[in-house]
Amino acid sequence: MTSPFDPSPAPPPECPAHAGSGALGEFGPGGLRRIYGPAHEKDPMGLYEKLRAEHGPVAPVLLNEDVPAWLVLGHSENLHMTRTPSLYSRDSRRWRLLQDGTVTMTNPLAPIFVHQPICVFQDGAEHERQRGAITDSIARIDHRGVRRFINRFSNRLVNDFCEDGHADLVSRFAEHLPMMVMCQIIGMPEEYDEKLVQAARDLIKGTETAIASNEYVMAALYRLVARRRAEPQEDFATWVVEHPAALTDDEVAQHLRLVLIAAFETTANLIANVLRMVLTDPRFRAQLSGGHMTLPEAVEQTLWDEPPFTNILGRWAAGDSELGGQKIKAGDALLIGIAAANTDPVVRPDPHASMQGNRAHLAFSGGPHECPGQDIGRAIADTGVDALLMRLPDLQLACEEDELRWQSALMSRHLIELPVSFAPRPQQEVSGPTAPTPRGEPRQDWQVGTPPRNVPQQAAAAGPMPVPAPAAPQPGGSVQQPGPVPPAPPSEPPAAVVPGQRRGSAPVRMWRKLASWWRGY
Repeated sequence: MTSPFDPSPAPPPECPAHAGSGALGEFGPGGLRRIYGPAHEKDPMGLYEKLRAEHGPVAPVLLNEDVPAWLVLGHSENLHMTRTPSLYSRDSRRWRLLQDGTVTMTNPLAPIFVHQPICVFQDGAEHERQRGAITDSIARIDHRGVRRFINRFSNRLVNDFCEDGHADLVSRFAEHLPMMVMCQIIGMPEEYDEKLVQAARDLIKGTETAIASNEYVMAALYRLVARRRAEPQEDFATWVVEHPAALTDDEVAQHLRLVLIAAFETTANLIANVLRMVLTDPRFRAQLSGGHMTLPEAVEQTLWDEPPFTNILGRWAAGDSELGGQKIKAGDALLIGIAAANTDPVVRPDPHASMQGNRAHLAFSGGPHECPGQDIGRAIADTGVDALLMRLPDLQLACEEDELRWQSALMSRHLIELPVSFAPRPQQEVSGPTAPTPRGEPRQDWQVGTPPRNVPQQAAAAGPMPVPAPAAPQPGGSVQQPGPVPPAPPSEPPAAVVPGQRRGSAPVRMWRKLASWWRGY
């Protein structure tokens, strides 16, 4: 088996590696397939299936500038890799090609592989300390309140184009809603603008401008950290700044970038993909309109079929090992192949089968580095799509499905445009506060360590729990102890409105009344 880390002879003249000579072809040095460039952008899933057929569940590939790495295609192999940090570390400083100078800081992927003082590049106790600050702060967000201001932001966006009768839902809705929501949650609504949206999307693409885009985003976040050190507020940035883990200003800013970019890119792609499938896939129309699938279940199906991140760089081998029949050497780079793993025939023999009720996909990775904010992303997607469909129930795709264009990068694949048409409607008044309310205080006894034996494993895995605020003194000097706080009732989504797929609009009055009653606004 060809190794991507050993010198290889030039391929013979009849080898397809010579295809595209003089241009960026599908094959690079040693006959290895590139997972960047035109071939990958045109049909990434087709390329992953070729790699699976040629190499099995783990394949040698070339990254930007023909840097060799391993792409893990198998579902179980990805789970093993993400759940075994002792063998496959998140510390990119282990990368042998980085140590010997083969990979430099000028590589377009530098913003996503250069070691930073954040939890995704750490293992062990340091990972627990830093991630604890993030999971504790996420736990303080009132998710029910978040859904209310997601709905308001969605309606504000719809107001911008509802009178036109047509719109591109990628640039006018999907790309903006997650950034609006995340800027509000983090505490920087004044920084939200088109430039921030485009910089956030650009910095993970591996483009020539990715480094400059990263610097633009980081400048905004460093300004935010400085403001919150001086003037604390009830927002995510303040909670991270004040967390007992005592993160430095640089650690706080880098973690805010992680949260902002991960949530923005994944959720923007997820919203666009859900809308595309609802507009074009007859399975979704039949199931949603028949009452057999809720909108959150449609979101989950989309996470299987079109995960927001296709690959994640990466893991770095802590020592020699074997994975999927390949000999992995210490210092090798590996990629989590999310999209490929979700279509692994071992776990999904029929790629067209419904995955309703099955959350075994790897859309949010796995193991100790699994995305801690995935529920926020789901909330933005299903609440935002629901608000859009409620306002414009007669949405129809304004082009043929095969005319839709995609853009693929190493980590993600997203729709360039999603043109739709609908009957023009007047704007609606959108009022009320948009900021979410906090939920509890962070743990004051926060520490790194294993959970006590009497704590259920599932509860421990969910992260540290907030402690209640001290009881307030009562008249006469007595202190009234707070009673148990009943759990909030589950917030189930309303029934979804299904837009027309090149058909006439459906009655929506009953759905609006039902949704308003259900949500309480």
